[in-house]
Amino acid sequence: MDLFDKISADIKTAMLARDKVRLETLRGIKKEFLEAKTAKGSDGNLADDQATKILAKMAKQRRETAEIYASQNRPELAENELAEAAVIEEYLPRQLTEEELVAELKKIIEQTGASSAKEMGKVMGVASKALAGRADGKVISAKVRELLA
Repeated sequence: MDLFDKISADIKTAMLARDKVRLETLRGIKKEFLEAKTAKGSDGNLADDQATKILAKMAKQRRETAEIYASQNRPELAENELAEAAVIEEYLPRQLTEEELVAELKKIIEQTGASSAKEMGKVMGVASKALAGRADGKVISAKVRELLA
């Protein structure tokens, strides 16, 4: 079962459970998936790696919005955004710990033969593809910069 089918099935479950936040979030996910499937240049299919990228983007948006709400002293709105982010993150692959991330990045640096910060782009190109959905791009970038320094 691919992510699209799983989301569709979970929408039905959320309806039966009368879980409003979960239902609303899952409907938002399905909307994004449908838009990606019907986008210009799409073949009408949505691969799981594309779906994972969409989910990661949605989770990141929710967390950033929650931070904004919290800074504007609107905790009820921030709480709702964080609840939606938690639902979205259930469908994402497990995030790498800092130790796992450093180990993966060291392997990638070794493979690419990078030795200085000037070659960061080469490492980031490989790392972004290899670690997609398992680590945030900003975190990857910071660790690569740290390891090449």
